[in-house]
Amino acid sequence: MMEKKYGLWTTVAMVIGIVIGSGVFFKADNILMASGGSVKTALIAWLVGAISMVFGALVFAECSNRFERSNGIVDYAESIVSERFAYLIGWFNAIIYYPALAAVLAWVAANYTAILFNQEGNFVWVMSAIYMIGIYAMNYLSPILSGKFQVASTAIKVVPLIVIAIVGIFQGVNNGILVENFATATSAVGGSNGFAAAVLATAFAYEGWIIATTINGEIKDSKKTLPKALIFGSLAIVVIYISYFLGIVGIIPSETILEQGDNAVNLAASVIFGSLGASVLTTFIIVSCLGTLNGLILGGSRAFYSLAIRGQGIKPKIFSKVDSKTNMPTNSAMASFGLICVYLIVWYMNFAGLFPGGMFIDVSELPIALIYAFYIVIYIAFMIKMDDLSTIKRIVIPMLALMGAAIVVYGGLSKASVKVDLGISVVVFLSGLLFYRKEAN
Repeated sequence: MMEKKYGLWTTVAMVIGIVIGSGVFFKADNILMASGGSVKTALIAWLVGAISMVFGALVFAECSNRFERSNGIVDYAESIVSERFAYLIGWFNAIIYYPALAAVLAWVAANYTAILFNQEGNFVWVMSAIYMIGIYAMNYLSPILSGKFQVASTAIKVVPLIVIAIVGIFQGVNNGILVENFATATSAVGGSNGFAAAVLATAFAYEGWIIATTINGEIKDSKKTLPKALIFGSLAIVVIYISYFLGIVGIIPSETILEQGDNAVNLAASVIFGSLGASVLTTFIIVSCLGTLNGLILGGSRAFYSLAIRGQGIKPKIFSKVDSKTNMPTNSAMASFGLICVYLIVWYMNFAGLFPGGMFIDVSELPIALIYAFYIVIYIAFMIKMDDLSTIKRIVIPMLALMGAAIVVYGGLSKASVKVDLGISVVVFLSGLLFYRKEAN
């Protein structure tokens, strides 16, 4: 078994660091647009979107107090739903969720690196491979170092968000922009998608917090540490996101945000950081992406291992081995890395137009809707089986978490590519049955 090596702050950094990627820097204009230019409506959307994460974290915090083996969500599903369902979740995460998202994050980090150094062509794909190999090597050779990197990158990535929040709010109060933005909805909006679209945009910005539970078997005093990390981390994210949004609308008038679109954040950075604002912000975004990538690889490297120690999946004896020197599940990590390479190739084929009929397989979003559908099943089982809890803990909290998860599922099902996304996800999920053993421990 793997040794206990991660403390509270590494676990908190996992929660915060994986959720806060590049997307939050560019969500302000989308959410404001969908809210009809109303800052009040957009702010409510941020709060409603947080429901899935905050109340989901409270449910899983209660689970982590009771169940601990390896890979939190698999443990919880195994204990309150069924062993087969839990195994299929673990299989789905190992085959598609972690590696697909990791491949895209490597590409996003490389894309911003190309912008920073004004590079074009194959530079993005070369840097994607370099980032992917570098982060994987760090996790493989030194899990403790990867944990420290997670803490450091999380601290670094929240700096621009906090600075923009503080400066923007104070400046907005002093110059009246914040008050004016709150008082009126801009007329610059040419057709809003409505409050539901705004909530959906925020819901996807909160995705990723559950990945921290994958290292529960390596957390010191996990039954006390993990619940604290889940609750503190999720609440911190909500505060950071909302403060950042208020900072943006305190620096820039609503109409300007909508006119500038994704460039609005660069405009705000120029106001805060001066003429080099855009370059400074891009550097922070790169670090932010690499921190999220590290968390995905850290969690994904243990995915096949968590199945193997249960006697499940492909070749359990092989994937359950842990290297005595690095204390890493070597074969599990290598399998995950191989899948990341596959998804990076798929991502490249999308942009190269190599799929027939111009088909675009969006591996960045295709597993999201189904993973939240799994959460809904767990929340329902939680309400049925946790009969020793109070009504608030057993019914109210998981019901709110379920509502938030349903919003995300609805968003996934509303996509034009839902047939392709859902089809691939379901096939991957059910393919795990080929390697399921009823007699396994």
